[in-house]
Amino acid sequence: MQQDILINWSPQETRVAIVEHGAVQELHVERTLERGLVGNVYLGKVARVLPGMQSAFIDIGLDKAAFLHVADVWHPPAEGESLSASRASQVIVPIEKQVFEGQSLMVQVIKDPIGTKGARLSTQISIAGRLLVFLPQDDHIGVSQKIPPAQRDDLRNRLQSLAGKEGGGFILRTNGEDATDTELSDDIGYLRKAWARIKDASVRLPAQSLLHQDLNLLQRVLRDLVGEATQTIRVDSREQFEALKAFGAEFMPMAADKLHHYRGERPIFDLYAIDEEVAKALARRVDLKSGGYLIVDQTEALTTVDVNTGGFVGARNFDDTIFKTNLEAAQAIARQLRLRNLGGIIIVDFIDMARDDHREAVLAEFKKQLARDRVKTTSAGFSQLGLVEMTRKRTRESLAHMLCESCPTCQGKGIVKTPRSVAYDIFREILREARQFNPREFRVVASPKVIELFLDEESQHLAGLSEFIGKPVSLQSEAAMGQEQYDIVLL
Repeated sequence: MQQDILINWSPQETRVAIVEHGAVQELHVERTLERGLVGNVYLGKVARVLPGMQSAFIDIGLDKAAFLHVADVWHPPAEGESLSASRASQVIVPIEKQVFEGQSLMVQVIKDPIGTKGARLSTQISIAGRLLVFLPQDDHIGVSQKIPPAQRDDLRNRLQSLAGKEGGGFILRTNGEDATDTELSDDIGYLRKAWARIKDASVRLPAQSLLHQDLNLLQRVLRDLVGEATQTIRVDSREQFEALKAFGAEFMPMAADKLHHYRGERPIFDLYAIDEEVAKALARRVDLKSGGYLIVDQTEALTTVDVNTGGFVGARNFDDTIFKTNLEAAQAIARQLRLRNLGGIIIVDFIDMARDDHREAVLAEFKKQLARDRVKTTSAGFSQLGLVEMTRKRTRESLAHMLCESCPTCQGKGIVKTPRSVAYDIFREILREARQFNPREFRVVASPKVIELFLDEESQHLAGLSEFIGKPVSLQSEAAMGQEQYDIVLL
């Protein structure tokens, strides 16, 4: 499947779209102000050692000093000492015997600054690649615990032979389970080059300098997203094109050859109406070309996709109408999962089909489309209830969570109480407060729709309530209030 990658860059935001056959399949977004520090390597300077807390404050050039605990201080094993023994002993050695004020120390951020707290640091460096994590101060070869135990020994032996005797340890990430030797070797080469650059910078640069920054989205495009199917990578910024070209020439020459600077007058995302597709991907309803539609609901525990025929009546009989709608839906659902980056448990409710051959054809098409996804997916057949259950690995925030927030009016529920329901809640609240307090007057402050209801259809009930409690009830409309919001003021 041939693809093009379009990169739209601005100082505040980077957006990357993967396009196949003229349709956007994936969208990646990174915002400058929201980018964290985790993974960054600094040459820090010890500002203060606190023996009582067994920690130290390290100046890495940020507004607040960063925090290093004794448990995060790594030191090489002594001659003849095993690595496991070294790890066991390093927490016993007091921090004041390991670091001193004014010392230059290579550190890595393991937790971003939060509120008044500075970043948390470690002196054990790890560099993440596409398939592997490199531990330059270690000699351990490990495999992700999420990979089945039966495969771990074989993968560990393969990785051991590919790593050679140049030093350093590696951990195979979950997405490297099915990687070829060539892909693993390329990742090993990239990680060793990155470490060589860090060591060189640590000698040349002064304390409080940034030695290594975790790759930004532009660089991750070359590392993670470019494959044999990629035809071109078009960037609409000359400055970023040059920077990406230099990065690719050093680490990924084959990917760098596909880079092009886009000079067109139209915004690059307008070429394939990508902004319109993003707007559709944030909607609950997805219309199909045939007239059918999908309803996508994302919840905390899982995502559900419901298929409906809508206005599609083009087939010869009802069974064919359902079959063709489900076939089109299978393709659209696989695309929506990638575009919205939906992960976790996903339940698909295709329209019920009477014929077994139709069910098998729809399921085969669905699995074929899922096979194109770079993220790992697993899919079962139709359940007894006619549902297809599947999982998709969570790799990052979904598009909706990244670009949107819960509605302040409904708090993310998607529904609000009717004005009449709110009015009756107010009646009950006034009765409750009238039993506890003895004010001169009750004043109701609510949204315009609720106040309008009190003045019109519910005016008789309001007058009856006022007479029953023996107190006047006045009304005040507040346009800034949501429909469910109200306040009862005791005067």
